[in-house]
Amino acid sequence: MGERARDRAEEVAALRLGLDLGMTLIDTAEMYGDGGAEEVVGEAIKGRRDGVFLVSKVYPHNASRKGVIAACERSLKRLATDRLDLYLLHWPGRVPLRDTVAGFEELRDSGKVRAWGVSNFDRKGMEKLLALPGGMHCAANQVLYHLRSRGIEWDLLPLCRQHRIAIMAYSPLDEGRLLKHREFIAIAQRERIKPATLALAWLLAQPGVAVIPKAVDASHVHDNKNALGLTLSSHLMHELDAAFPPPQGPVPLQVI
Repeated sequence: MGERARDRAEEVAALRLGLDLGMTLIDTAEMYGDGGAEEVVGEAIKGRRDGVFLVSKVYPHNASRKGVIAACERSLKRLATDRLDLYLLHWPGRVPLRDTVAGFEELRDSGKVRAWGVSNFDRKGMEKLLALPGGMHCAANQVLYHLRSRGIEWDLLPLCRQHRIAIMAYSPLDEGRLLKHREFIAIAQRERIKPATLALAWLLAQPGVAVIPKAVDASHVHDNKNALGLTLSSHLMHELDAAFPPPQGPVPLQVI
């Protein structure tokens, strides 16, 4: 969002509709639309900030101790708010992680962020993070996760659950490819569930996992909402496991 001015009204309307339907977590980043996405979000949440769980992310090259504080302040200005509920390092970079954590902790102590975390960190990266001073305060790891990309279930997801670190699943529909998968479509049609709704419901059934699908079209927003109230039977879960098997060994973390 935030890349084309002509789309702004539609994007704001989609976000507000999601909030009206009870989907109160909004994820953005300084990277998206070069800050434009944060401005769209800021407009969408105007007057209803207290009802939103707001997440943004910092570029790795901005994530020095002082740099992350300055980047956060810029994001807060674009979002027209005084705080973030969660602030993430967008991916591992060259800045020493110790410095980034120190900056995050300073932001947390000042109240500008309620919690901080990371994105695109594999198990090794998480172990390194958790060993640092303050690293145990990491609240979330945002990673690629969907039915066709289940590698995190081997070692990363168990580690995060052990330390009560939430997993945020990005690209939950595999950038739309999952919605074209013949076997998956057949299962969804038999169950009389829209494929997107089924894909999101499967992720939401995984303990400790939040899901962040993008939707600008109002019908897609409603499809996302329908996943919240959908309970999948054990038979259906087993069928999806058979169609999209979990990993049988370590798998490198996939990133897009």
